[in-house]
Amino acid sequence: MTQTIAPDLAGKSVLVTGASTGIGAAAARAFASAGCRVAIHYNASLNRAEEVAADVRFAGAQALLVGGDLTSSAKAREVVNATAEHFGGLDILVNNAGGLVARVPIAEIDDEVFDAVIDLNVRSLVTCSSAAVPHMRRAGRGNIINVTSVAARSGGGNGAALYASAKGFVSTFTHGLAKELVKDHIRVNAVSPGVIVTPFHERYSTPAMLEAFKASIPMNRLGAPEECAGAFLYLASDALSGFVTGQILEVNGGQVMP
Repeated sequence: MTQTIAPDLAGKSVLVTGASTGIGAAAARAFASAGCRVAIHYNASLNRAEEVAADVRFAGAQALLVGGDLTSSAKAREVVNATAEHFGGLDILVNNAGGLVARVPIAEIDDEVFDAVIDLNVRSLVTCSSAAVPHMRRAGRGNIINVTSVAARSGGGNGAALYASAKGFVSTFTHGLAKELVKDHIRVNAVSPGVIVTPFHERYSTPAMLEAFKASIPMNRLGAPEECAGAFLYLASDALSGFVTGQILEVNGGQVMP
């Protein structure tokens, strides 16, 4: 097993939603390197999820593939409960699943677009958290790590106001849930990535947009998914961040300095 700076994570069970690609995949691999038992959630990208699972097992860790569309509350609860049943509990939940859905100007947003963005970025996260809490309460402790975005502070790029607002909800929900669960020894924090090179931007951002984003970043480059991984390990480790809750950890190359 690879040595880790967070030895207290060894043997912990973790569910990473949206773990087949991008930041979620990098987080799943990082938790494997720390000796965790990792549930890799996917929706449409089974082949990519299987690749992540293979990497997790190569690192010497247990891997569980759990599929499902988290915009369905019933399916979201099923994914969480299946993970907890398989591992005999759930120590860490990473609410990473989310997405822009489409770049749509505010004047063109209809109920279908609104529901799609909110269901993916808000409903899924709230429902997964709700399903995880009873398992963590039974264990007497736990960690929930949400994934928000630099867009929650900046308002997002062209056609992304609704997505940015949904991520603003995630940030506020993180603060509120942290206060609610602190008495249960459950810590709740969030990672806020900046512009990270993932399928998200391959799908929704043009090369010109990415160049403009890069120009706004003091480090003068875009980030890699692996550069977010350490933030998840830090927030999941009671040894490293036991006095940290309700916080938003920015990983953005200096693009936004709150």
